[in-house]
Amino acid sequence: MKRSYLGVGLLCVILFLNIVCTQKAVNAYYFEQYRSVMVYAICNALLFPAALWVYRRERDAK
Repeated sequence: MKRSYLGVGLLCVILFLNIVCTQKAVNAYYFEQYRSVMVYAICNALLFPAALWVYRRERDAK
């Protein structure tokens, strides 16, 4: 089963965005900016289904 470079690249970008959102959420929590924490947490929660969608699309591609 061969993966396409586009799918792997998209998953890498999504992983990078997850790391960035998590770090920003932790930093905002440290400085008690709870509204920002919620924004970054929601962004993180929305990136997870996107990663699943890309993975399943790549897995089922022939």
